[in-house]
Amino acid sequence: MPPLSFHLRLFLSFSLLWLLFLVGALYLAGRGVERALRGHLEATLLEDAARAAEAYRKGQAGTLLPTGGVYLHLYAEDGEALVLTRGEHRLPKEALRGVGERPQVVWQADFAAALVRTPLGLLVLTQDTAPIDLSLLALRRALLEAFFLLFPLGMLLVYLTARLATRPLERAAREIAARSPERLDPVPITLPKDAFGGMVEAVNRLLLALKEAKEKERTFLAEASHELRTPLTVLLGHLDRLKRNPLDLEALQTAQATAERMRRLVEDLLALARGEAERTLNPHIVDLRALAAEAAREYGVAFSGEAVEVLGDPDRLLQMLRNLIANGVRAAGKEGVRVALRREGEVALLEVADTGPGIPQDLLPHLFQRFARGPGGGAGLGLAIAQAIARAHGGEIAVESRPGRTIFRVRLPLLEEEA
Repeated sequence: MPPLSFHLRLFLSFSLLWLLFLVGALYLAGRGVERALRGHLEATLLEDAARAAEAYRKGQAGTLLPTGGVYLHLYAEDGEALVLTRGEHRLPKEALRGVGERPQVVWQADFAAALVRTPLGLLVLTQDTAPIDLSLLALRRALLEAFFLLFPLGMLLVYLTARLATRPLERAAREIAARSPERLDPVPITLPKDAFGGMVEAVNRLLLALKEAKEKERTFLAEASHELRTPLTVLLGHLDRLKRNPLDLEALQTAQATAERMRRLVEDLLALARGEAERTLNPHIVDLRALAAEAAREYGVAFSGEAVEVLGDPDRLLQMLRNLIANGVRAAGKEGVRVALRREGEVALLEVADTGPGIPQDLLPHLFQRFARGPGGGAGLGLAIAQAIARAHGGEIAVESRPGRTIFRVRLPLLEEEA
């Protein structure tokens, strides 16, 4: 059996509530009318009994007799009937016990009786309850007719209300069901700020997060391809040299070093993909000037600097420099990029400047986050990797940018401080 829909469950729930409300309301209405009729009859009998008893005490028994369908009876103390106006209204002896001078009412099957003690005996006034029974029967018939009229009408109104209430939800459900990994646009439905509206907003936030994650995945693959392209080109070039001259040890050593750098690069990309900011370094005493000159020469950009030594991983530092220089070349071309190195107090200051269009101010605070993309192209991993490498060496990369001039400043601890 298929599960019931939300609309049907809502309809059945409200229908049950409507049924309980209607039955309860009609029952209370019938009981209220019955109590009112019986109360009126009881009050009338008590009033007539009190007046008749007072008249009997004053010796006016023959002048004050009740009227309006009320029958007068007189019983002796032992319960024997002295005056019985209507035989069907005879009371059993046990009903006459305990009668006092204050009138009281007892109810029998077809009549009601008011009893009071007088000097002449036990005075009893009775009245038929048939009119009340007939009125209650007519009332019950009317209430039953009202039930059969109001219940289906209420069911119809409940159905329409449930339909209107669940229509936005059903539309939202259809829109959500239409979403897939290829379609992650937000659900175009605006609901009040209640639980259902919050649910749709939460789904839209989830879809947005999935869309961003998917875009980042594509971006990561593009950046990984970009990062691996240069060392692969170098490796293929040296393998081609070895193919022509298998005894070229220099080409073999360079190919091995390039392959090792590629391995480290792949590890870096995997570390970023896992959310790791740092990894274990292989520290050496590094001639930062020679390393920066090598990176600048690879990209054909200008370099100037003084001899500076730091303690660090040469492959990682070279990767950091390549990423910064490649970012400048994309923005301004080879001719617009300059690399400079100098000492600044107890740190080595490495600057990569370009004359490109600059970085938007709103992007600067997020520039070193993964997948932050600037106007110069790229996919946003190069600078994140560079910042992670700088911090792994105890340093930091800062950026200053305006149209026509962008400078990345890398500060690394000098060898003396590190030692």
